[in-house]
Amino acid sequence: MTAVRRRLLWLLLTGLLLVLLALIARRGESMIGPLASGDFSSPIYKIALIVFLGGTALTLFRERLTQAFTAALLWIVVAFVLLAGYAYRFELREVADRVMAELVPGHVIARGRTVEIARASTGDFDVTAQVNGTRVNMVLDTGASSVVLTFDDAKAAGLPLEVLAYTEDIDTANGRTRAAPVTLDRVAIGGLVERSIEALVARPGQLKTSLLGMSFLNRLRSWEVRGDRLLLRGYP
Repeated sequence: MTAVRRRLLWLLLTGLLLVLLALIARRGESMIGPLASGDFSSPIYKIALIVFLGGTALTLFRERLTQAFTAALLWIVVAFVLLAGYAYRFELREVADRVMAELVPGHVIARGRTVEIARASTGDFDVTAQVNGTRVNMVLDTGASSVVLTFDDAKAAGLPLEVLAYTEDIDTANGRTRAAPVTLDRVAIGGLVERSIEALVARPGQLKTSLLGMSFLNRLRSWEVRGDRLLLRGYP
């Protein structure tokens, strides 16, 4: 504490002491100087006393008060940011979903029974689905009459591969091959969940990526490609 600040502090404390002594000495009298003793209970004198005591505290703890004020201001800003984030949580989530859709192929933007998927850089619509509870990466193929799983994806989904009969002809990038018909217990994309979906399982090495075909799309209320977005809408 500097010498000037110490002198000011002592002057303030001395003044306060003198006022208190005067009040004690004149206690019981109806007048204190030109003022009635009742006047000291008025709001004006209370405010004056608060200002006096506040000035004393500010002089004594000026540096600490500055630090406290800075910390309080920081916490106020943090609280305001958190409050704003909570108030606009749905809008922020939508923005985050759109950013993720651009950065992560197959990321699903789900709004209840409506799903939106961005077109990948390859020009296809990569879709992240859950098949029998297992994550499976698919590509939208409206030319496929049903959902078609790769052999590895079918194995991950827990299908009984040892009893499959490859009786269905399908066309793939590797040419014409055969696939085994199966029924999937559950296929989910975002908030869209369909059960007992007819599907095919390709022979090992015959298909690079599973296909999201019409056996799933036909279960929906509607689906459409709007620009670079695939919109899937389920029934309420």
